[in-house]
Amino acid sequence: MKRWMAVLAGVGLFCGLLAPQASAGETLVMKWGVVLQPEHPFVLGMKKTAEIVGQKTNNRIQIQVFPSAQLGTGKDMIEAVVFGSQAMATEGAAMFSQWSPRLSIMEAPYIFRDVEHMYKVMKGPIGQEMQEELVAKRGLRSLGVLYYGVRHLTTNKPVTKPEDVKGMKLRVPEVPLYLEMARAWGANPTPMAFAELYLALKQGTVDAQENPIPTINSGKFYEVQKYLILTGHIMVPQFHAISDKLWKSLSAADQKILQDAVDEGIAFSNATLIKQEQSLVDEFKAKGMQVITPDVEAFRKASMAAIPKLEEKWGKGLYERITAVR
Repeated sequence: MKRWMAVLAGVGLFCGLLAPQASAGETLVMKWGVVLQPEHPFVLGMKKTAEIVGQKTNNRIQIQVFPSAQLGTGKDMIEAVVFGSQAMATEGAAMFSQWSPRLSIMEAPYIFRDVEHMYKVMKGPIGQEMQEELVAKRGLRSLGVLYYGVRHLTTNKPVTKPEDVKGMKLRVPEVPLYLEMARAWGANPTPMAFAELYLALKQGTVDAQENPIPTINSGKFYEVQKYLILTGHIMVPQFHAISDKLWKSLSAADQKILQDAVDEGIAFSNATLIKQEQSLVDEFKAKGMQVITPDVEAFRKASMAAIPKLEEKWGKGLYERITAVR
């Protein structure tokens, strides 16, 4: 209740920023939040976007970037954008699925072959239709899709097959898709805010977690987990989402400045993240982590048990349609 009161109270405070176009000479301040740490490639790209927008508008539009869940959890921030107390938020496709349920399929296990496949789907008819649903249903406009990386498992005991995960308290995002996948592996799914994860791993509140390699690095999870298990179970597309009301209040010229700056920031983020995925495993080894290549096919087969339980939200056959995109 307190969280909702805070969100609603913020509407009045921020309404001036979301009112139709600021008059000439007025400054528009846009708050942009993400749960990731300042060192993560996403945050670096967001700051680049903010810098470009400031330069091209002579600071008439100022974007303030808030990393490390300073503005709340991913769910909190998306709700804040919906209600108008925050301008922008960056989160995974599945986190937006409470408003567009089919979007959670974009984080289904082993659905994408590679980054190129992910972008073909997200920029093609299937992905565009789902993003348009967000605008129509909740006034959330995607300014671009980012590659968040391939998610892997980290643990404090060796894992080579799903049976080794049985009974583990596995931290997952608070999204039904992840809960079902963890259960399909035999794990005990434990939803938890990302900002609480490091301490929970350190104290043993949870036994394991799963995230892309750059996020494991920026979260410093290598300090509190002994093993990196290269399951490669999910490839995550994320969105830079903006209030559609705010977007429409901008002039066409300012929309172009913002969109071009976002595109440049995404290109920087993606390039940095892919480079980190290629180099960080050796750094983890140097820091004492043991890296295991498990039976990926066994994890794939186990994960498929989650798909029928979620098809009611997605629509039967959508998983197959996406995997068939060439």
